[in-house]
Amino acid sequence: MIQVSNLSFSYTNQPFISGMNFSVAPGEIFGFLGPSGAGKSTLQKILIGMLRSYQGSAMVNGIECRSRTKKFYEEIGVDFEFSTMYEKLTARENLLFFSSLYEKKPRPFRELLERVGLEGDADKRVADYSKGMKSRLNFIKALLHDPVLLCLDEPTSGLDPVGSRVMKDMILEEKAKGKTILLTTHNMQDAAELCDRVAFIVGGRICALDSPHSLILSRGAATVTYTWLENGEQSASCPLGRISSDERLKALIAGNRLQSIHSSEPTLDEIFVEITGRELEYKISDNLKPKFIRNVE
Repeated sequence: MIQVSNLSFSYTNQPFISGMNFSVAPGEIFGFLGPSGAGKSTLQKILIGMLRSYQGSAMVNGIECRSRTKKFYEEIGVDFEFSTMYEKLTARENLLFFSSLYEKKPRPFRELLERVGLEGDADKRVADYSKGMKSRLNFIKALLHDPVLLCLDEPTSGLDPVGSRVMKDMILEEKAKGKTILLTTHNMQDAAELCDRVAFIVGGRICALDSPHSLILSRGAATVTYTWLENGEQSASCPLGRISSDERLKALIAGNRLQSIHSSEPTLDEIFVEITGRELEYKISDNLKPKFIRNVE
């Protein structure tokens, strides 16, 4: 669905995106993760044809992005982080207008509004919506024309846990239909839950590219910690590779006496810090050298 080769882009004389290479298969959820200013949004703008003065190649659905035509957008749905709705119009009026821009027959408005809990507010002006309501409306706008590629920028931003769960379930439903999904986010938990693969982007370069599971396994789960009751709560740890020889642990399991047990897998946040040396929310220097690259195509 997407093939990026030797992609470079600059807003000034200084390179901003440099020598980027990756591909995304049809039906894959692919995540772009990185701090503000790393190049995630710029990359997304290139892939949806907004920025065309790039070097190298960026192919989406068989079309070079710099050569896109109107038909290019018939198969792409975009959900920007900030609302792109007309605030003086109601939600229903917005959906009617945006659906009129496509040749395809739109998906039923009522069904989409019901899924995100906005059916009772369909005739309310968007100016009176909360941030979370605007986020949900913006998301279903991207689904209206049933595109094969969805580009989602922080889709759960501003949502409470219930709204976030609904949004993530809908994203997974679109994947189940065979849609390809690009997810740009700072939320590592969302990325770990939703993405088949993630790319850490730092200073306009890909520092790591792999599945969340493989990235976690590559760092290893060094120990298993468990607790039990014996003159109060007791705890112990053992190396993951030696739990079969831990006699105490085996006895506690046999006696059904364990209170808790967990392994020490690192989170994606911790892996990001390890690879880049910086926290996710900070802008990272362009001259940071990648420390880990795996399966970058």
